[in-house]
Amino acid sequence: MVDVGIIFKIAAIGILVTVITQILKKSDRDDIATLVSITGLIIVLTLVINMVSELFDTIKNIFYLY
Repeated sequence: MVDVGIIFKIAAIGILVTVITQILKKSDRDDIATLVSITGLIIVLTLVINMVSELFDTIKNIFYLY
């Protein structure tokens, strides 16, 4: 079962990264804006990879695959 909190975390990270990126682009800091976007992507991918890992562990436990 997917925890609703993780969806809100991902959405909050996305909104925060978008706001920071737009502010940096308006102040002609495109290089730093790109780094912020990449950092946000890495954080979200880390969360998703952890969720997929938990899913595989659950499937392994359900079918007694060890």
